[in-house]
Amino acid sequence: MSAADDFVSRVLDVVAAIPAGRAMAYGDVAAAIGSRSARGVGKVMAHAGGEVPWWRVVRASGHPAIDHESRALEHYRAEGTPLRWSRDGTVFRVDLDAARWMP
Repeated sequence: MSAADDFVSRVLDVVAAIPAGRAMAYGDVAAAIGSRSARGVGKVMAHAGGEVPWWRVVRASGHPAIDHESRALEHYRAEGTPLRWSRDGTVFRVDLDAARWMP
């Protein structure tokens, strides 16, 4: 197995283990596998993350992946993920203070 394949499988293993209602930032996933490559985690999620609970991996701000907000929100509501909403109630993000999970 190449180093790249190993990185991909380790990222996907961590993401698959995130419990319902919890979340990790891309950098958290990287740290969990001994890496500092949050962008590398993002690339894995973009290309190979469809089979794992991708919505549980968010940007450091708590915002879900760009262009996947509405699908992610459906999952967050179903799982009871803690969210924070903008004052006008139109923009949300995962409350990482309450939802962050580390393996």
